[in-house]
Amino acid sequence: MVCFNLQAAARAVTAVYRPLLEPLGVTYTQYLVLAVLWEQGDSAVRDLVARLQLDYGTLTPLLKRLEQRGLLTRRRSDQDERTVIVSLTPEGDALREQATGIYPVICETFGFTPERAAEALTVLTSIVDHAAGAHGIGPDRQGAGSTQ
Repeated sequence: MVCFNLQAAARAVTAVYRPLLEPLGVTYTQYLVLAVLWEQGDSAVRDLVARLQLDYGTLTPLLKRLEQRGLLTRRRSDQDERTVIVSLTPEGDALREQATGIYPVICETFGFTPERAAEALTVLTSIVDHAAGAHGIGPDRQGAGSTQ
């Protein structure tokens, strides 16, 4: 069944990332938050929820821990007080340099050529999109999932 292999794949990915992230002192999910901020810059919490497909109850404590570590800040938007903006600190941005070797190791470990990585992304995105359409889960409905 596909579900068993999806679960096994998710666990395998997390297991491979764990020792790579140890020197950075972050968990896999914390790394995903940092990766979004490295890629997109300052982001509203709701945008992080949508991109990472985490619920607010999972993301908020995670952001709080990263803030306590001095890796990011949270502040209310000047345009809309209801919106919380998450920004990297210089320390959080500096972790990007330490993380540069992670993706090549992941690609090598899983045998991802650029073409194979694109194919995997297409399949995984399709699964998430179909689930969102069929069951009303997804970024705007606080579904669970990850991006890498």
